[in-house]
Amino acid sequence: QLRTGHIGLNHHLFRIHKSESPSCPHCHGITVETVKHFLLDCPHYRKERHLLQRKLCRNAGSLSFLLNNPAAVIPLLKFVHSTGRFK
Repeated sequence: QLRTGHIGLNHHLFRIHKSESPSCPHCHGITVETVKHFLLDCPHYRKERHLLQRKLCRNAGSLSFLLNNPAAVIPLLKFVHSTGRFK
């Protein structure tokens, strides 16, 4: 779901008419909540992202690495879980 973008983030939910806005709920309506934004950019998840970066070093800043490398699977799933975004 993260790879295809078909996941419960507002960008996708807005496209399928399940959200009123594609905006990130934490960025005051100025940024679209895409997979890239959620994983790499949103300041709300800074602490969780720091833990991911400690595990994966510089590779944590690569969307391609996070979504395609088998070494990233467990740290990425821990990041997603720790954010609580999909509860």
